[in-house]
Amino acid sequence: MDRSIPDDVFCRMVALRRDLHRHPELSWQEHDTMQRISTALTALGLEHRTGLAGTGIMADLDGRAPGPRIALRADTDALPIQEETGLPFASEVPGVMHACGHDGHTSMLVGAAELLLADPPPTPVRLIWQPAEEAGDGAKAMIEAGALDGVSLIFGGHVDRSYPPGELIVTDGAVNGSTDTFRITFTGQRGHAARPHSAVDAIVVASHFVTTVQAAISREVDPGQPAVVTVGQLRAGSAPNVIAGEAVLEGTFRTQHPDVRAHLASALPRIAEAVAQQHRAAATVQLQPGTPPLINEPGPTRLARRAALDIADASAVRPLATANLGGEDFAWYLEEIEGAYIRYGAQPPGKSFPAHSGGFDIHEDVLAVGARWLDRVARVAGDHLLAEGT
Repeated sequence: MDRSIPDDVFCRMVALRRDLHRHPELSWQEHDTMQRISTALTALGLEHRTGLAGTGIMADLDGRAPGPRIALRADTDALPIQEETGLPFASEVPGVMHACGHDGHTSMLVGAAELLLADPPPTPVRLIWQPAEEAGDGAKAMIEAGALDGVSLIFGGHVDRSYPPGELIVTDGAVNGSTDTFRITFTGQRGHAARPHSAVDAIVVASHFVTTVQAAISREVDPGQPAVVTVGQLRAGSAPNVIAGEAVLEGTFRTQHPDVRAHLASALPRIAEAVAQQHRAAATVQLQPGTPPLINEPGPTRLARRAALDIADASAVRPLATANLGGEDFAWYLEEIEGAYIRYGAQPPGKSFPAHSGGFDIHEDVLAVGARWLDRVARVAGDHLLAEGT
């Protein structure tokens, strides 16, 4: 693959990515990661601030002229997963690995910083290395720390092993789903397994809810709107011969449309209470809002696509093939200002494993593609804002 990037820049990105991969840190614990990024930026002579929101980093680059600022963002945290790749640079931290490619994102943005320093962009650029994307609240914390102050547009991207390296996936509209969660407690009456008529079986109630709630998707949501309700945990019972008096369910509901999100938030309590009443039980419902849907607006998406077409053949720039209900806290930035979020093809050679699994890996050529696109979109967006007189 023609990386069209200086070999020394690419080698430094690979070395940083592998170093971060060996030393992963969970959300809000990225202290060592922050120092490794800081060391790389210091080597480039780039002034930066560390410790934003605890473990975040921010660097500002001057443009050729004053003007509106463009922000570029990468995430830095890892996941509580045991690595099973067998890579020579596999995680050295038991039970923790970069199973979502954030080591790659971090390295790409350092590479983009080097490209932007070598040839200043038209307008100022802010580089953001954000912690705790996996926790879903890192972006909010960075916003509160001032990461978007003075910023007009923000861009970012994510590696995707569903597409080969060199492809850039640019989609107008919904890109990621919301990530709301729920906890529902059904309270019945404990009793002897041989005398169910004198008890209220909370497991039966919970089981009815698990099947009934799917009607909220199949019969209450427009089939053209992707949505899902998943019960991930069900805890109940104390012995084989005792009817459970309480059952606790926890799960998530996801969609790409704000109206569907609101409908599901009202449907879950309604269905839980109806099922409980049907079985002479009680229901307590707790909803925890997560990240909102990530929705690319048309204007910034056009800039993201133009930048992609500047560095890749038209055949390599395309929209998402299927709806994606995975969460991405970049959505919090887009609640504040306009921007766009894309995907970088990163399919490794041979058999590939999904993100958030112990076998996940990326093709390292994606580092060059990501750095080039981040560099290019800062220039395209800067020229656009100057032309618009923003």
